[in-house]
Amino acid sequence: MSKAIRIGGASGFWGESMVATPQLLQAEAGGLDYLVYDYLAEITMSILARARSRDPEAGYAGDFVTGAMRPNLRRIAESGVKVLSNAGGVNPQACARAVRGLIAEAGLDLRVAVVTGDDLLERAGELAASGATEMFSQEAFPAAESLASINAYLGAFPIAKALEAGADIVITGRSVDSAVTLAACIHAFGWQPDDWDRLAAGSLAGHILECGPQATGGNFTDWRLAAKDLHNIGYPIAEVAADGTFVCTKPAGTGGLVSPGTLGEQMLYEIGDPQNYLLPDVACDFSEVTFEVLGADRVRVSGAQGRPAPGTYKVCATWTDGFRGGHTLTFYGLDAAAKARTYADAVLERARTLLRRANLGDFREVSIEVIGAGEQFGRFDPSAAEVVLKLAAKHDDERGIGALLKEMTGLALATPPGLSGFAGARPRPSPVVRLFSFTLPKGEVSIQVDLEGEVGDFTESAPPPATDPQRPAVPEAPEPGPDWVEVPLVDLAWGRSGDKGDSANIGIMARDPAWLPYLWGHLDEVRIAEVMGHFVEGEVQRFLLPGAAAINFLMTRALGGGGVMSLRNDPQGKGYAQILLSTSIPVPAEVAERIINNGGDQ
Repeated sequence: MSKAIRIGGASGFWGESMVATPQLLQAEAGGLDYLVYDYLAEITMSILARARSRDPEAGYAGDFVTGAMRPNLRRIAESGVKVLSNAGGVNPQACARAVRGLIAEAGLDLRVAVVTGDDLLERAGELAASGATEMFSQEAFPAAESLASINAYLGAFPIAKALEAGADIVITGRSVDSAVTLAACIHAFGWQPDDWDRLAAGSLAGHILECGPQATGGNFTDWRLAAKDLHNIGYPIAEVAADGTFVCTKPAGTGGLVSPGTLGEQMLYEIGDPQNYLLPDVACDFSEVTFEVLGADRVRVSGAQGRPAPGTYKVCATWTDGFRGGHTLTFYGLDAAAKARTYADAVLERARTLLRRANLGDFREVSIEVIGAGEQFGRFDPSAAEVVLKLAAKHDDERGIGALLKEMTGLALATPPGLSGFAGARPRPSPVVRLFSFTLPKGEVSIQVDLEGEVGDFTESAPPPATDPQRPAVPEAPEPGPDWVEVPLVDLAWGRSGDKGDSANIGIMARDPAWLPYLWGHLDEVRIAEVMGHFVEGEVQRFLLPGAAAINFLMTRALGGGGVMSLRNDPQGKGYAQILLSTSIPVPAEVAERIINNGGDQ
C-alpha cells in the first residue's frame, strides 16, 4: 500500500469520556482506516486483577465494550474501520467474548482476535524465586502471595499478525501504549523488524495518539488557545505515510487545536532519554524530530530514528503492601493556612493516641499538604486565606488508617474557625499498591494470537545487538550581558510533565528555536534540583532534542513512590512543568521586547 493510512486515537485511559468514537466515525473526520484505544496503566492492571479475582468474567476495560463498541458497532462495520485496543487488561478473552456477543446480537460479520501471553501471574512463584531485582531501585522481588498482577509489555507485531489473519477487531492485554498504532502501520505498509527508522516513526505516531486530546490542546501550556469549545475538543488523527512521516490533525468543526506546541508537548510527555526510548519493537530516537505547519490544525511530523530493539520485555508487577487513606478539607478566613496545619497536627496526635491504645504501631508515612499556601512550589504562607488541607498516611494495618479517617472528621468541633467542605461519605482505607518493574528475555514469554478460536503462536525475531545513540552537539550558551533582563520561562517555552513509576519528567520546548541556547544555558540539572527540590529526592538528568528545540529533564525518586503508592497531592507529576514554567531566566533585552510586542504569545 502506498497511500497514507488514517488512524484515530479514541482513548487515553480507562474512564475517559465516550465522545471520541462517534466523533471519529462522523463524516467530518474524513474517514478512518483504524481506530486505536489505549486504556491501561500500571495501577489499572492491579485494579483489573482485583476485579478478576472476584468475577472470572471481569478484569477488562468495560467502557470499551459498553461505551465504545455497543453504540458504534454497526457504524464501525459499515465504514470498514479496523479497531485495535488494549482493553483486554488482565482478561482479554473475556473482553473478546463480550464484544463477540454484541456482534452476534447486532447480526454483524466482524472477526475478533485476541493477543495473549503478557499475563505472567501464574508464574509468580517462579519469578519470585528467580532473584530478579527491581530495574530502578534494585529492591528484591516481592513475596509471591502479595502479587496482584504480572504483565509483560508486548509489542506491535503480534497485533499486526492478527490483522494479517483477517481480524476486524484486535484486543490485547498489556502492550506498550503505542503498539496499537504501530501495528496498523506494520500491517498497512509491510514494515519489517529491521525497518528501525519507520518503526520509530510509527511508535512516535502512537505516542502522540495514545493520550487522546492531550495532542489537540488538552493539558496544553497555552490552554486559552484551546479553551474555545473545549467541551467539543477534537480527538487526534494521524495520517501516516509508508516512509513513517505523518500529519496530525483532528475532525473538522471540533474544538482544541493541533500545533507544533501541542504535538511537541505530547512527544515529550512521560519520556526519559529521548534518544533511547525503549519499546519491544525498536529503540527510538526522537532528538531530531521536527514539526512543520501545513495549514490550520495540520502539522507534519518527521525525523524519528530507530535502532535495534532490546532483547528483553519490560515486565511490571503490582503488589499490595499495607494500607493508605486520607481526606481533603477546606479552610478559609484569617490565617486559614496556619489553622489547617494546626488541625492536621491535632488529628495526627489524636489518631496516634488511638493507635497506641490498640497496640497497632505508628503510621509508616504521613503527608500533610496545605494547597493554596504555596507548598506545591516549596514554600508555606501561613496567612493564606483560602486553602485545602490534604492529610494522608500509610499503615500496615487497615485499622490504623481507619483511626486516621475517623479523627479527620471526629475532631471537627474542636478545630480552629474556618473549617468547611462539601459534605459526603467518609473515605475508606485502601490497599497500597506498589509497582515492581524488571526485564525478562523475550524467549521466556509465549505469545498467542487467537482469531475466532484459531490459535497461532507468535515468535519474536531475535534483534541484533543494541547500539548506543550519537549524542547531538549542545548549543553554545551565551554569556549574560548588561542589557539582559529576567523574563518568565512560560513566555519562552512550552512545557509538559508526567510520570514513570517514581520518576517524573519535565519537557521544555522553545517557542522559537533561536531561544534554545538561553534555555540550555540557564536550565541545567542544578537549577532543576533547586526549583523541584521539595519534591525530588533522587537525581536529575538533562537531555537535548535539537530537532524540536527542546530539553527533557528526568527526575528520579520524585513522586513519593508514584501512583497509589504515593500520598502526595500530585502523585504523577502532572503539574511539575507548571512549577518550572512559573520561574524566570535571563535573556537579552531585544528578546524580552519581542515577547512584549507579541503579547507573550509566539
